[in-house]
Amino acid sequence: MPFSEFLDYLQLEKKYSSHTITAYSRDLRDFQNFISRTYEQESLEDVNYSQIRSWIVDLSEFGITNRTINRKLSSLKSYYRFLLKTGQIDSSPLIKHRALKTSKKVQIPFSEAEIVQVLENIDDSGYDGIRDRFIVELFYSTGIRRIELINIRLQDLDLDSGVLKVLGKRNKERYIPLINSVVKTGRAYLDYRTNDHGALQDDHLFLTSKGDKIYESFVYRIINNYFSEVSGKLKKSPHILRHSFATHLLNQGANLNAVKELLGHSSLAATQVYTHNSIAELSKIHKQAHPRNNKD
Repeated sequence: MPFSEFLDYLQLEKKYSSHTITAYSRDLRDFQNFISRTYEQESLEDVNYSQIRSWIVDLSEFGITNRTINRKLSSLKSYYRFLLKTGQIDSSPLIKHRALKTSKKVQIPFSEAEIVQVLENIDDSGYDGIRDRFIVELFYSTGIRRIELINIRLQDLDLDSGVLKVLGKRNKERYIPLINSVVKTGRAYLDYRTNDHGALQDDHLFLTSKGDKIYESFVYRIINNYFSEVSGKLKKSPHILRHSFATHLLNQGANLNAVKELLGHSSLAATQVYTHNSIAELSKIHKQAHPRNNKD
């Protein structure tokens, strides 16, 4: 594979996760297939910008969103930066490229009432139910990403100390405190897990009823199914629970830097997107409480 050295670089030097590396590989493979099919050209090192523009047009005509196209081009730009760094090309064909315009989508978090209702609706009298409750509570009380939850191992959860170790993006570890209700649910879940799957060698925290490691679509279905019963919001996903975690903390006056650390963001700018709904809540409270608001 022409870009195998680049993928090794992402894994060994940049310490990217296997999930991220797979995404880069898929984007580069898509572009290589387009160049081969359209221009009968195998090498990406000799590509010019007009060929890349043709790919952009092709993706757009196929119905791919600007947001997704930008992500694919970001992968391509990283690849050409690597070729520059290693002296394999003299200049990047994407040096003057500007990202396509995208509409900013405001993610609407679940309300506190919706989350309470979901937890009340979960029948946790069996393994599947207590596992699902623990997953919902962990998402909402820690703000972790879906892939982070999937990869939690038994040794990462310290219920005695009330701490969870999470392996985030670029293999960065962070420790997240657990509230008492989550510790209680965690103990109940571990009892069920020991009884149902104690003899298994798999040390991942969350398993299916058959004893297999859970996976992304499995986790999405859990969240989507439970929240579809109580919420009319368009998006009902693990990411919306992460968004709800951050928004509700900020609404209660949490420090932005503290929320940044809990979310595992590398920059404050990434955390600031969650302040939109916090500001909306503050505006609502301000209008209700300020004595001049009801004056003519």
